Amino acid sequence: MSELQPDETELVARACAGDQSACATIVQRYTGVLYNQAYRMLGDAFEAEDAVQEVFLRAFRNLQSYDPSRRLVTWLLTIGSNYCIDRLRRRRFNWLTLEDVAFWLPSTQPGPERSALQRAQQEVVQRALQRLPVTYRGVTVLRYWYDLSYEEIGQVLGLTEATVKTRLHRARKMLQEALAAEEEVWNIEGMMS
Repeated sequence: MSELQPDETELVARACAGDQSACATIVQRYTGVLYNQAYRMLGDAFEAEDAVQEVFLRAFRNLQSYDPSRRLVTWLLTIGSNYCIDRLRRRRFNWLTLEDVAFWLPSTQPGPERSALQRAQQEVVQRALQRLPVTYRGVTVLRYWYDLSYEEIGQVLGLTEATVKTRLHRARKMLQEALAAEEEVWNIEGMMS
């Protein structure tokens, strides 16, 4: 029989009171979510690891400001999004090449050819995502990787719901154009080989 997990409000209260096990539970529960967000926004595994550590440092320093009417994960993703956007601005949009793409594999292992094709497709999508301006990348990651509602994305990024919808619409168009350009390159390379 498994023990009931404490709810977020209780966890935050215990962490604010200095309970290290509550802090450890928060870190354990949300590290994966924050890492995935940071990796998708920054495009680099090492930077994503640093980002997660920084997000938890900032969160624990400001834990008393957490609003229990919001989900803890939404609050943490807000901190993570702001941190990643700052990092990207400082980087001045130098596009990175990706060596590792963190996508989930299906439970049944595909053959080597199918695995190679899936990796190539994932790399194409990740490259297209990295080419989006940061304002569009943030809403896209929060919507399609974290399945946040328009309202939640607005809370995380401090935007109106209408702005979120507009940015998502524009981001989809930009991604569609980037993916079409990638497909053209693949077709040309295929004809030359």
